[in-house]
Amino acid sequence: MVQAICVHETGGPEVMRWEHIDVGEPGPGQARIRHTAIGLNFIDTYFRSGLYPAPDGVPFSPGNEGAGIVQSVGEGVSHISPGDHVAYAGPLGAYAQERIVPADRLVVIPAGIDDKTAAGMMLKGMTAQYLLRQTFKVGPETTLLFHAAAGGVGLIAGQWAAHLGATVIGTAGSEEKIELAKAHGYQHMINYRTENFAERVKEITDGKGCDVVYDSVGNDTYPGSLDCLKPLGLWVSFGQSSGPITDFNLGLLAQKGSLYTTRPTLFTYIATREALERTAGELFDVVKKGIVKIEVNQEYRLADAVQAHKDLEGRKTTGTTVLIP
Repeated sequence: MVQAICVHETGGPEVMRWEHIDVGEPGPGQARIRHTAIGLNFIDTYFRSGLYPAPDGVPFSPGNEGAGIVQSVGEGVSHISPGDHVAYAGPLGAYAQERIVPADRLVVIPAGIDDKTAAGMMLKGMTAQYLLRQTFKVGPETTLLFHAAAGGVGLIAGQWAAHLGATVIGTAGSEEKIELAKAHGYQHMINYRTENFAERVKEITDGKGCDVVYDSVGNDTYPGSLDCLKPLGLWVSFGQSSGPITDFNLGLLAQKGSLYTTRPTLFTYIATREALERTAGELFDVVKKGIVKIEVNQEYRLADAVQAHKDLEGRKTTGTTVLIP
């Protein structure tokens, strides 16, 4: 028997319980792994609160990314072996000392990257990859705005976008977070608590606006994000940390310059094995080359996941946070 964080009814952080579970042995196409580190992400709070329904209902264990050591593999699994250090993003269920994972979701961690780094970067780093390299191909001619610049995805995206030659603008809610973002590729930072971010973007861009706005905040930044875009610009809404947008008006896209919008998810972009390997491979490459530095700024015991969620939702964390089983 091992232990895991279990959710029997959705709600606040306090609904998470530290319990014994029976993991079992892997079936065909599966692997059993012992976690060495687990990534903490805002999407974990969406499942815990019920904003996103857990695919198999309750009870469930939260968590979408982790790293660990392969304990055993099922029939038909050949690309990994017991003893390999592996990492993954999805499916749900990472908040456990050990778990069964579909083997085709696991990638071997390359030499030079430790388990904590891998656990904390798979979901956030591959999100940054698809945002910057697939949803909108960022390059030297790109001017972009990234909300929550000091968050886990934001710090990775800032470094990566700067390397690609873009003009990188970010928002954050404190001077400490602003300085942190500036140290991670952002040339221009806006304090959304004291400044009107849409007006500041127009000032920074000499009235032109941005080619693309990456928005994981949701309710608090809509429709202001649309006012930051050039005509024909793209608004990428990939999260909702301040709550969902409930009154989206398609007509605003026309009024504000024939804008485009998309609501992407990582799991669509890595749905196939080929796409997963390509996306993870590019992430591993920029990390190994030092283009993107993954800094684990907070660690909690897995048993203390309740406090970790409170701190995350209270915006007390920056960058990457991991849970240690």
